[in-house]
Amino acid sequence: MLKFLFSLSGLLVSIIVAAQLKLPALISDNMVLQQNKQVAVWGWAAPGEMITITPSWNNKTITTKADGKGKWQATLQTNKAGGPYTIEFKSVDKITVNNVLLGEVWLASGQSNMEFPMGKGEGWRTGAHNAETEMPKANYPNIRMIDVPNRVSDVPQEDFKGEWQVCTPETVKDFSAVAYFFAKDIQAATGYPIGIINSTWGGTPAESWTRKDILESDTGFQKILERYKQDVEKYPAAYAKYKTSYEKWKADTSSNKKGAPKEPVGPNHNKSPGKLYNGMIAPLIPYTLQGVIWYQGESNADRAWQYRRLFPAMIKGWREDWHYNKLPFYFVQIAPHRSQVPEIREAQLYSWQTTPYTGMVVSTDHGDSLDIHPRNKEVIGKRLSLWALKNEYGKKSIITSGPVYQSMKVESNKIVIRFKYADGINASSKAPLQEFLIAGDDQQFVPAQAIIKGNTVIVWNNDISKPVAVRFNWNKVPVAELYNKAGLPATPFRTDNWPVATQGKE
Repeated sequence: MLKFLFSLSGLLVSIIVAAQLKLPALISDNMVLQQNKQVAVWGWAAPGEMITITPSWNNKTITTKADGKGKWQATLQTNKAGGPYTIEFKSVDKITVNNVLLGEVWLASGQSNMEFPMGKGEGWRTGAHNAETEMPKANYPNIRMIDVPNRVSDVPQEDFKGEWQVCTPETVKDFSAVAYFFAKDIQAATGYPIGIINSTWGGTPAESWTRKDILESDTGFQKILERYKQDVEKYPAAYAKYKTSYEKWKADTSSNKKGAPKEPVGPNHNKSPGKLYNGMIAPLIPYTLQGVIWYQGESNADRAWQYRRLFPAMIKGWREDWHYNKLPFYFVQIAPHRSQVPEIREAQLYSWQTTPYTGMVVSTDHGDSLDIHPRNKEVIGKRLSLWALKNEYGKKSIITSGPVYQSMKVESNKIVIRFKYADGINASSKAPLQEFLIAGDDQQFVPAQAIIKGNTVIVWNNDISKPVAVRFNWNKVPVAELYNKAGLPATPFRTDNWPVATQGKE
């Protein structure tokens, strides 16, 4: 009898050890899988264990085997958009994933302007401008979003804690506002279910979202790593000083109380190079995506010239990770604000013009000089959707961009500016154009007169007989005054290549 009990307990232990089937957070109830694709599914089980996977859209069972570390991965062929479906994962035990939709999957990432939720919350989370009227109507069962928790990590992570949320008037308050409006427009135009993976964190620079080996392999990024190493070394003393200042600030009850002191960068700070990639992007790989929408750059404005190379390097790295060098990547040019130098918008324009399969949204007409988080996220989401609708969903007649500088020609004491995307170019008001600057050989820019003629703009200043360069919207808080017939604003630009303030800042 004793021998039998020992055998039984051993059998139970072996069953418990074998019963280790586990799925990542992404593969869970309410998920959206990319339609008409070979999509990746993965998870963990006991080493060597066989797993069978049966999706209900075709009832075709496939089998895979966990490797020596217990990791397994398989590929499913999805059908056209539809659902809901189930997927059964079976080994010694069984997991059934319910309410699965086939549709379009987009990754929304960046810093606070992409993180910015629909509903009002603490601090800067002031809610979308039309939240009170929009949220009660947000009953969209075919729009789903999963939020990746903020995490700093020294090594790439395999999973995170989260769950897919179906869009309802109750859940939408925590959705990224930009991503919600983007998804809503895509869904309305195509009828497809939309899944958004929201991986965002306010106040974060691009290097935090970039693989560390990319930063290590490029001499142009070495100062980022050197500066971080020094910050970590100084962190204990810097943190002690910060803590004292913070407690003093917290105790201050005066009416002229200033903002809280900033915590110094240390080993677990969200500005740590590569560590948000490890904690918040690596766990998403290889979930099949249609594309990426991105809103970030504010935290790199003081090193805008470097961003011209850093941002494209980050994009290239993500495309390598997903083994898709044509992965669509649509992003927002930074809105007007007193802290945002014009070079950061130029860096984003440069990234768009030099990085294939990207698109840029101009936001000069929806900024706030005093608030770096402008509340009108609907227009941003809509403009991002224009790129996707044209390039991914066949709406070829859509105009995706406002006027973009193309070339210049000096004619006597005037400069004629030509643009792309300039059909129906017009001024936003009847007032004279105010945002053009002009310079001669002395490189001293002065306000210019400017008029629209056909699809060009003619720029001059009567005191400059031999002009050589023009700049438009070249300031921290540009005013949108030039549009095309689609109602999209012109991007800020300059015709010169003279040195700017952020060159050499790494």
